[in-house]
Amino acid sequence: MEYALVGDPGSGATLRLDYRAFAYAGKFVVGAPGKAVLRTPDGSPAVPEWEPDESLPPTVEASEFDDDVVAAISFSPDRTDPACCRLRYVTVHVACRGEGLGPRLVDRTVERLADDGYDRVRIAVNNPFAYAALYKCGFAYTGERTGIAELELERPAAEPASEGESGGERYRAGLRAFREEDRDLDPRERRFINDRLGEGSESD
Repeated sequence: MEYALVGDPGSGATLRLDYRAFAYAGKFVVGAPGKAVLRTPDGSPAVPEWEPDESLPPTVEASEFDDDVVAAISFSPDRTDPACCRLRYVTVHVACRGEGLGPRLVDRTVERLADDGYDRVRIAVNNPFAYAALYKCGFAYTGERTGIAELELERPAAEPASEGESGGERYRAGLRAFREEDRDLDPRERRFINDRLGEGSESD
């Protein structure tokens, strides 16, 4: 897979991702944010062996999708801080999750944003799995929350955040924050948090 910039913020570039394979697929048809992808270098299907669980409606043709993409990210400048860029959405093909493609795409995109002159990069996450993956990319919990059950993470564009390593107190504080939110954690999320806090199993 190769990294490719689809378009900078404001370029109007769009992606048509198969909604059966990608979370947030509809967000990538919006032209304002910048977009980057991991894709096949020759334009061939990224996951040719994948079989969707549902058929497309008659009004949608599979050929309309950008099927050479295996992971995608969107980003745009922070509305109140032009030195900061926000990662808006990160999505990986359902058949390829758990292979490290999301963090790889985030790392390459942050490098590019540093080259473009941004000082800092931020992202809001709404689940502990994304939270842990972003920590591996050098982000750290800011202590701020936004949206519904979202934690704010940040890192300098040119280097990892201090205390960005998993196991640090900031990392643990963010994991605890997910449990404090007014939301129901599913059993996998609860086990994940408890394991990383060293608290063992907990009844659901």
